[in-house]
Amino acid sequence: MDKEELKEKIDKNTPGEDELNTQTTDNDITDQKSEDKDLDPEKKEDEKQTPEQELETLKDKLARTFAEMENQRRRFEKEREDAYEYGGYSFAKEALNLLDNLERSKVALENDEKLKDSDALKKIVEHLDIINNDMLSIFKKNNIEPIKSINEKLDPNLHQAMMEVEDETKEPGTIVQEIQKGFMMKDRLLRPSLVGVSKKKAKEVQEEGQKDEKNQ
Repeated sequence: MDKEELKEKIDKNTPGEDELNTQTTDNDITDQKSEDKDLDPEKKEDEKQTPEQELETLKDKLARTFAEMENQRRRFEKEREDAYEYGGYSFAKEALNLLDNLERSKVALENDEKLKDSDALKKIVEHLDIINNDMLSIFKKNNIEPIKSINEKLDPNLHQAMMEVEDETKEPGTIVQEIQKGFMMKDRLLRPSLVGVSKKKAKEVQEEGQKDEKNQ
């Protein structure tokens, strides 16, 4: 085989430029179709769903929507109830200062040496007591009541201990003095009671410590 015949044979087996362009275009179209299928799997799944499956999907979406609406309704109801039940919480808390001032005024007048045992003092104290009782009555009508303290065990949720008082007649931790009255508004704490609680005498504590050392 001479050189010309070999060259002619190679030219026949080698694809031309037009054939190469056609093959490239066909490959590009095939790749694009493959990418389109991969990019939209949800659409592909939707197309494959039967009418029964589509109905179940719609039912599920509808149930989720109703559940969210119900949750929002309950939150709104709770917020509305809280606003109704405790709408006057801040006002009530501020109004307690009036009771405190009445009590302070009464104590100051009773300790005034010039007014002690006078008829004028008795009348003033009577009027102050009337105002105080009226305010407590108004509070009670609005579900605001004082916290029980004296002779109660100290409750950190209701009472705040300000000092300890030696008292051998009471169990340690028993409230024996009320410095400032606390109040509740239904199940919410307006303010804690400021109290003094009983404790054992220092001598008794020392004796108990010595007994414990001996037992060890």
